[in-house]
Amino acid sequence: MGVDVVLMQVTHRGTSLEKRQLTTVEFVQDGADLFSGLCVNSGLPMLNRVDPYRTQILTSADMPQFISEVDATCGLVKGQQERDMLEKIRELAERCAEAASLELHLQGD
Repeated sequence: MGVDVVLMQVTHRGTSLEKRQLTTVEFVQDGADLFSGLCVNSGLPMLNRVDPYRTQILTSADMPQFISEVDATCGLVKGQQERDMLEKIRELAERCAEAASLELHLQGD
């Protein structure tokens, strides 16, 4: 029940949400359920809302809090594998923060 983190490019044609297109830019796969486990045990508001069974969509406006919670979690983990994953997720979040046309999708199973 991992939570993959996917950076998506959003394209709109017109004002209809039906014309909204998503293109995967980059992703971090949570095959070993590391990120989902860190979220469940984080005690932090945004990460605690991550659902391993659903997709949560974050926009550039959500990135300051998301990045701060990823940083806080990274400071607490002891394993290098968890730290590496959180650093990759942070990089995607930083890219998302820079452009309103990007979203970060936290995709549960």
